[in-house]
Amino acid sequence: MAVAKFVQGSILRHILVMSSTAAVGISALFVVDLLDIFFLSLLGELELAAAVGYAGTISFFTTSIGIGLSIALGALVSRSIGAKETKKAKRLLLNSLVVTLLMSILVAITVYLFIPDLLKLVGATGKTAELAESYLNILVPSLPLICLAMALGSALRAVGDAKLSMVSTLIGGGVNAVFDPIFIFMFAMGIEGAAVASVMARFAVFAVAAKGVVVKHNLLGRFNFDHFVEDLKPIFAIAGPAMLTNVATPIGNAVVTRAIADFGDSYVAGWAVLGRLIPVSFGMIFALSGAVGPIVGQNFGALEFERVKESLTRAIQFCAVYVIAVSLLLFLTRHQIVSVFDMKGDAAELILFFCSYIAVFFVFSGILFVANASFNNLGKAKYSTLFNVGKATVGTIPFVYFGAQWGGVYGVLVGQAIGSIIFGVLGVVVAYRLVDKVQNMATGSVSASELRESVTQAEDKTEFDEELSLSSQNPMSSSCANMAMVNEEQDCVASNKVAELIGTDEKASTK
Repeated sequence: MAVAKFVQGSILRHILVMSSTAAVGISALFVVDLLDIFFLSLLGELELAAAVGYAGTISFFTTSIGIGLSIALGALVSRSIGAKETKKAKRLLLNSLVVTLLMSILVAITVYLFIPDLLKLVGATGKTAELAESYLNILVPSLPLICLAMALGSALRAVGDAKLSMVSTLIGGGVNAVFDPIFIFMFAMGIEGAAVASVMARFAVFAVAAKGVVVKHNLLGRFNFDHFVEDLKPIFAIAGPAMLTNVATPIGNAVVTRAIADFGDSYVAGWAVLGRLIPVSFGMIFALSGAVGPIVGQNFGALEFERVKESLTRAIQFCAVYVIAVSLLLFLTRHQIVSVFDMKGDAAELILFFCSYIAVFFVFSGILFVANASFNNLGKAKYSTLFNVGKATVGTIPFVYFGAQWGGVYGVLVGQAIGSIIFGVLGVVVAYRLVDKVQNMATGSVSASELRESVTQAEDKTEFDEELSLSSQNPMSSSCANMAMVNEEQDCVASNKVAELIGTDEKASTK
């Protein structure tokens, strides 16, 4: 039985320990993603970096589907394990894997057939589009492999083996880092070599995770078609909202990429570097999202509402201090960053502008991560979906469009930052109000004992969720930059009963 260690002691210390521990692993993956751009930049062709930027936008979308499916698998398996229903856990694992395989094959085939059209949609043209297409032609067919790998990694965390889940992604990252220069330079394959290295890395992640699930934990059961049909409903009940949430982010990213593409491939090359520099720089903030969830959840379960509020406050303070410090570092080293990646002209100017004026506004994205994690642990996971989808659409599209009209390519970044500010502030305000609302229910019409019993029952089914800060995301894709979304969504299952209780009380109050 997991121990509720976050209901006592320093909240800030818990946040620091949880975030820093997770950041060590995920930052290593982000660095590998950044190496792709670095190695290709050594070839001296700006179109290569731009092509990776366009291809990354498409790849980001495809892997987001797998992320949503892996969330469902992890939630269902962890719940069964927590209830000591091993046979059911094996059944749900296998059926979830089958769903993941079928869905990923369908998405891979669809995307593969429309690669040229999708690239045209995000603004790729000419030689850059040809390079991006050759990259995706190699990478997209391996989508089922990485989706299964992510699902298996989620299963490992569901049984409490987060270390092996992390090791699988680290090994994949290591494979990518080793074979990148071999295929790019030694075999003179250029961008296609980077794609081959990524496919090999996906094989490595899958192999390690599969061995852990099948051999170490013996979690794979036998397929039964009737059981499969029966399990489709609970699988998609979680996977549906999770996929919607995760797909919203790459759509928003595609909008930004398309807007920047209107100003030329050189700017897209700079944007591609930034797309991989951001997660390396702010890896601690992505880890913070997963770290604060269990802390909020445990204190909510113990009805320690003041500590829940303090968790939000301390997490926001930590986020602000960290982002300001990193932004200052980016500002001081902005010219060195441009030099290392051999960016020139417009690409260099875009990077310099971001490091000088835009990076600091990432604090608002960070506090939205914190707010979303609290929503999921306070029984309102739908709020998280609403804010994520909202930020990626109404918080991005109009601001980026008018920003481009009024301020050119720099206006695109400013517009995106303004959307982040609005949704970050709104998210935090709603999070604090939600804590007050739940606290009033606990002391009012809904008895504390009833609320505690509901929370306890939910927690018993997800006792392994403390490890959720370790991501199963693909280390070979720029989707790593949004790993926080995975961590946030995975917390929602533990609070379903609480949500139902709150919803029932709201209806009663209305009547």
